[in-house]
Amino acid sequence: MSSIEQLNEKIPDFAKDVRLNLTSLMADETLSPQRQYGLLLASAIATRNAALIAAMESAAAAVMTPVAISAAKSAASVMAMNNVYYRFVHLVSNPEYRTMPPRLRMNVIGYLGVDKSDFELWSLAVSAINGCGSCIDAHEKTLRAAGVSSEAIQTAVRFAAIMQSVAVAIEAAGPTPSQATG
Repeated sequence: MSSIEQLNEKIPDFAKDVRLNLTSLMADETLSPQRQYGLLLASAIATRNAALIAAMESAAAAVMTPVAISAAKSAASVMAMNNVYYRFVHLVSNPEYRTMPPRLRMNVIGYLGVDKSDFELWSLAVSAINGCGSCIDAHEKTLRAAGVSSEAIQTAVRFAAIMQSVAVAIEAAGPTPSQATG
């Protein structure tokens, strides 16, 4: 049984729609395998759900190179930083912060090891989970300028939404009996 099938079994009955969405997501052939599994992994990391992260990393390892897996992890980690900072700059009423240099290191962006549009798509998905409108807008514009279709962009955000719902459903179910006594 694959790690994703095992994960699907952890989704409780009250979240049947989440289970169905995960199943349909895995059958989606809109994106290349690297884009798809990079989205799944980066989005899982953004949810901070250990079971989801482990399942998606295991699944990604079957279709992605170690360099691509590292890039997906980098997208999640650098967006965690950027989403907090740029969400603050966007939401704070004092315009002075918009003129200040962020002084955040993002060297990984220069050494991706994957196609830049893959990294941008993964970054968009993480930004959607983290709710940073400024980052969402910037990544969407970059992707469109690179020729990525609206359908691919919408698919990436749908993947992120489903990953977030899987994490919430698993957490809402609470610990299994063996975890509770463990």
